[in-house]
Amino acid sequence: MSELPDLLVQAVVRHALAEDLGRAGDITSSACISPDTRLEAVFAIRKQGVIAGLACARLAIVELDPGARFEIVHADGARAPAGAILARVEANARALLAAERTALNLLCRLSGIATLTAQFVAATAGTGARIVDTRKTTPGLRALEKYAVRCGGGANHRFGLDDAILIKDNHVAACGGVGEAVRRARAAVGHMVKIEVEIDRLDQLDEALAEAPDIVMLDNFSLADLAEAVRRTGGRALIEASGGVSLETVRAIAETGVDLISVGALTHSAPILDIGLDVDA
Repeated sequence: MSELPDLLVQAVVRHALAEDLGRAGDITSSACISPDTRLEAVFAIRKQGVIAGLACARLAIVELDPGARFEIVHADGARAPAGAILARVEANARALLAAERTALNLLCRLSGIATLTAQFVAATAGTGARIVDTRKTTPGLRALEKYAVRCGGGANHRFGLDDAILIKDNHVAACGGVGEAVRRARAAVGHMVKIEVEIDRLDQLDEALAEAPDIVMLDNFSLADLAEAVRRTGGRALIEASGGVSLETVRAIAETGVDLISVGALTHSAPILDIGLDVDA
């Protein structure tokens, strides 16, 4: 897992800082703290989890104090115990306190996604199924949230509408059938573009497979129908299970033999991971 380039993170951080600083900046810190005061502090985790988003914290602080020092102790992707120090920082006091909420909002959000993803990955260990995300992400944060999924051991589904074909039920309805939709897609795209088609009934599987899609998504199938679809496909396409997946159900879904399990909850329902900024007294 490679870290995101700062270039992809900076725009999000700057937008968040501008939203928080408003029209007059941090008037509390400006009123209470001398402009040349410096502080040392640590980012500490309150509950065990998987870390993601330390670059967001670093860039938020450095944006307001280019001379700040930021030392990572537990890197992104690390499993950190409760009470662990994730990073140490030394910076101008006004800058550090003004950047604190932006840094923590992003760090806690992304670490929460990474932690939930790791739980799904652990629940399916040994089955061969991979946990993947969806496009159900926070607008403007997709690259960061999908990065957090990777930090938690998951894999990314398509990033947007332009990097893979995914024929959903409404596409099928507009085309007049599963097979026709896949045929049109195959004729329209280049050889580098993968084609996935969603079906919601087992009787659509043979029609879909006849057109040789790369992936077949099985939407809200029963466990028995998932297993039957895997058997019928016989490796001719990857099989993805989707719809209503939870930590309680994911193991049984994985044991049907599917290749992929897409989980919207990774990004739309992950609770934050509790992390705080503690200033050295």
